[in-house]
Amino acid sequence: MSSLLTRKCPSLKPSFRQKLALDAHCILREDNIQRHRMTTLFWECTLRCNLHCAHCGSDCRSESGVKELSVEQFIKVIDDLTPHVDPHQLLVIFTGGEALVRKDIEDAGLALYRRGFPWGIVTNGMLLDERRLESLRRSGIHTATVSLDGFATAHNAMRGHPRSYERAWHAIELLSRTDDILWDVVTCVHPANFSSLPALRQQLIDQGVKRWRLFAIFPVGRAAMNSALQLTDEQYYDLMTFICETNQEEQIHAQYGCEGYLGRFEGKVRDQFYHCRAGVNVASILCDGSISACPSIRFDYKQGNIHQDNLWEVWEQRFEKYRDRSWARTGICTNCKEWKYCQGNGMHLHDDEGKLLVCHLERLNAGAH
Repeated sequence: MSSLLTRKCPSLKPSFRQKLALDAHCILREDNIQRHRMTTLFWECTLRCNLHCAHCGSDCRSESGVKELSVEQFIKVIDDLTPHVDPHQLLVIFTGGEALVRKDIEDAGLALYRRGFPWGIVTNGMLLDERRLESLRRSGIHTATVSLDGFATAHNAMRGHPRSYERAWHAIELLSRTDDILWDVVTCVHPANFSSLPALRQQLIDQGVKRWRLFAIFPVGRAAMNSALQLTDEQYYDLMTFICETNQEEQIHAQYGCEGYLGRFEGKVRDQFYHCRAGVNVASILCDGSISACPSIRFDYKQGNIHQDNLWEVWEQRFEKYRDRSWARTGICTNCKEWKYCQGNGMHLHDDEGKLLVCHLERLNAGAH
């Protein structure tokens, strides 16, 4: 099946009602930027990974190549941060690499739990068996995300391991039996799994999955060298329609990733209007101790390093490029009428020179015609 589309929207321009809502959102966005309350902190706790994913945007490998922060070093950062935040309102997420290759994740999680911070993991599921899940639960895990990139053939090819689908699905089965973890499934959509999305949706529904996030693969890291991973513009448009129709059916809640402004699809494929929150509400500590924003940003927008800098001081005094996006109004963004709502797309889509790699609205416009 080359298309998931059952009907096409005649225009990607927001409706009058959407414009009113978007304008109100812009006011709230500016207030949010001024306040820049940290609500999510990622810890890229390792670059080690037990898979070799074709689309990996990180620097993952079998060995980190850098000295990983110890749990004690990370918790010291948390303790220095604690006087300035409400622990109950700051979610800490362990990512990588594959976070579960670290055998001391539970130690870090328990330390956070005792300090009042909710915490979670992003995992490929390879190491999430019954015993490990119970260990994580005893340490107070609050959220989990499992990556599932289609059925066995597509998933295993993408992840580079013959058992990766089996292990990911087992992790989903385990999580579906819990009632104390807020969890979801995330799928990177590409040409090899695109036509199977309706069947995958039904399998997730049958398993009791309530939340499903879908992303298109952006050309960063290994994916930058593999054009076969990129959806056509028409497929990209049809993906938005698929998410809309999925939510209309109300059997599973689907959301598109947070990475770009989507015109008329705003408010329909996500719970909120587009706003890149990297450096506004989201911070991250990378494997080498670098202070950044969203860990998906692989370009050089680092703000310091915890070995020399205080995280809170960096958060308050730096992150200028994240909070003032006027520098991004170049190239195709220069005269864009939607700049007010988009402000140059996600930070992870700008290279070291600030050039925008992908415009979502441009792709949608091309795919609609």
